[in-house]
Amino acid sequence: MRFSQRIGKRPIKVELEKEKLSTELRNSLWTLIIELVIESKNEDTDRFKREKWTPRSNFFRSIWIHFFKRPIDNLPISHDIYYGQVEYLQAQYEIRKWFYGVEWDLALDFVEFCVNYDANMYSDQFNSILKREMSAYRFVDGSLVEINSKEEVVEIETAIKNSGKFNSVKTHLKRAIELYADKKNPDYRNSIKESISAVESLSKIIVQNNKTTLGQALKIIEKKHNIPKSLKSAFSSLYGYTSDEGGIRHSLLEKNVKIDMEEARFMLITCSAFVNYLISKK
Repeated sequence: MRFSQRIGKRPIKVELEKEKLSTELRNSLWTLIIELVIESKNEDTDRFKREKWTPRSNFFRSIWIHFFKRPIDNLPISHDIYYGQVEYLQAQYEIRKWFYGVEWDLALDFVEFCVNYDANMYSDQFNSILKREMSAYRFVDGSLVEINSKEEVVEIETAIKNSGKFNSVKTHLKRAIELYADKKNPDYRNSIKESISAVESLSKIIVQNNKTTLGQALKIIEKKHNIPKSLKSAFSSLYGYTSDEGGIRHSLLEKNVKIDMEEARFMLITCSAFVNYLISKK
């Protein structure tokens, strides 16, 4: 906390920032894009070798072609001794102008594109800034998702990490995140299906019976691994919510069940936590 906030001259942020980007956050995200993403690509690499494009030129070309989806012939190209390479400063200027002029969600689309361009290697640094500026969004496995607390992020990331040796479990969790985090067309219903399927898949692995149901598997796990009966019953009830006639999995009545972001987030976090719990018990 800064001095001005400690003495009450400036307000203290107490709520997470949703559906907007403060000037401070937008500035900080742009700084990371410059310092981590753009400047990490050595512009001299391959200029006099057989490669047609340098790493930095490739990055700007990718933005033009795959993110902006603009015609390639309006990408600034150098006409000096490095003829054919991208004119970095001009391209960066145009991207910056766009980044500071668009709505918050499009700006975060671009941040997500940059992080995933480098195989998600900078997500921790971006999450640090998002946390510092009290944003409601965090990178989880390469996707920006709305998270209400640090503990929720930890549960989801830990579940993905812990389930690495259980491919089916990890696949379900990653798919649940993708469906939940899709800004243009979120699929909360199927995100919930994937979340509960992660628990079901792990339970089948633990009892070594691929044909059993989650309810049956939990009864075996409860006895074998000393899971409190109340906890088993609670999760069985959640499973029932997704399985009964009014539930999410009942294909004939799917349209009668309203599923919102809150339900999908709750199930993703809860199932991630239960996956961590089952793995620790196993």
